[in-house]
Amino acid sequence: MAGKLSSLFEAQDMTVGSPTRNLVRFSVPLLIGNLAQQLYSTVDSIVVGNYVGDGALAAIGASGPVLNLLLVLFMGVSIGASVMASQYFGAKERDSLSQTIGTTITATLACTVFVMVLGPLITRPVLTMLDTPADILNMACDYMTILFLGFLGAAFYNVISGVLRGLGDSIMPLAFLLVACFLNIGLDIWFVAGFQWGVAGVAWATIIAQLISGVLCIIRLLKMHEHFTLTWRHLWPRFTFVKRLCKLGLPSGLTQAIFSFAMIIVQNLTNSFGSSVLAANTVVMRVDGFAMMPNFTFGSAMTTYTGQNMGAGRLDRCEKGAKAGMIMGVSVSIVLVGLILIFGKYLMMMFTSTPEVIELGQRMLNTLAVGYIAMSVTQILSGVMRGAGDTMTPMWISVITTVVVRVPVAYGLEFLTRPEGGVMGSGTPDPLFLSLLISWVAGAVLTVIAYLRGSWKKKAITNKAADEKKAAPAE
Repeated sequence: MAGKLSSLFEAQDMTVGSPTRNLVRFSVPLLIGNLAQQLYSTVDSIVVGNYVGDGALAAIGASGPVLNLLLVLFMGVSIGASVMASQYFGAKERDSLSQTIGTTITATLACTVFVMVLGPLITRPVLTMLDTPADILNMACDYMTILFLGFLGAAFYNVISGVLRGLGDSIMPLAFLLVACFLNIGLDIWFVAGFQWGVAGVAWATIIAQLISGVLCIIRLLKMHEHFTLTWRHLWPRFTFVKRLCKLGLPSGLTQAIFSFAMIIVQNLTNSFGSSVLAANTVVMRVDGFAMMPNFTFGSAMTTYTGQNMGAGRLDRCEKGAKAGMIMGVSVSIVLVGLILIFGKYLMMMFTSTPEVIELGQRMLNTLAVGYIAMSVTQILSGVMRGAGDTMTPMWISVITTVVVRVPVAYGLEFLTRPEGGVMGSGTPDPLFLSLLISWVAGAVLTVIAYLRGSWKKKAITNKAADEKKAAPAE
């Protein structure tokens, strides 16, 4: 019994055993971890909405797209590092794994310094350019500036937890995130309800909690020395590994950058409808975060699973895992869609008591509901392709669905709903979410086509995978 319990805290080798069992064991703590991470922003919104008001709620929502745009640096580093770590771990290439981890730590530190300097400088100009309502501009600036200045913890948690997951460890990042989540909840209430610090209190609570989780992740990584070695030599970036990290991570980072940039453009449209629509949009995005969690969870699990098996030369297991992941992911999404349709109104009431905001938010949720099933397909198959080393295909699909589909459709539908002679924002806000639903469905169709074409099967980066093109016998 003790042996089985201790094995939960060890790196998980997914190149052996049942693919379904591997994915379930890895995904459950990852799902709980994503739930805890989503609680960061959700608790922020609940506390602010109830203790400060809808204006503060709108201020946090208006900050989101700009924050996400600068987060893309870390998304790229995290995805690239996770793919490299999982493939080298699967191939048992210790030195390459060690150099990957050292390069990742150095790259994360460099990106963090860049964001901490640039973020506060661009906050007010960008929010002003986006026509953020004057009544929430100062609150949004305060919130973003504090988060940028305290970005170190968030950066290292997100990147190092990605490395840990690449090594098959999804338990310890979960434990650290739960610690940070409960700390964040306590500090939120203390700073906002107790000290009356408003949105600034929410920001301080978040960065303190994130710093704790980042430090714990680094300590955990340094204790896994049986799988890699970390010296000053490994921390000094080698061109080959930096190039590989960029090649794998840059497309994912660009994907998020494109998505965030498109969100900023759409945010300008959202801002034109006023604070009530902004508040409803903020709440819907918080609920959306929970609805998306299984999709992102299974997508991340598929990246690690596929990476390890590609590294070990087990293409047959990659395809079996993709089928198992699809069954699990789509099934969970169907259940969640049903819950959203039934309890959407009550979810909105957790954040605000304003009838107008509740009614509008429920309508938005009903519009998006079916799209979560489409996103499940997209995330799982994209996870397979990324794990195999093909990060370009998901990037191009994201460009098409976001730039070519979502933005033009949002503005086009909004124009068509305006009254005669009306200006932007005088029509209905429904196009904001109809355009998102259409882009999600288009993304699912394109992702299925790309997966079936099979070019991802030839993208492995490890020596072992390159030498072992033949599949091993089925278990």
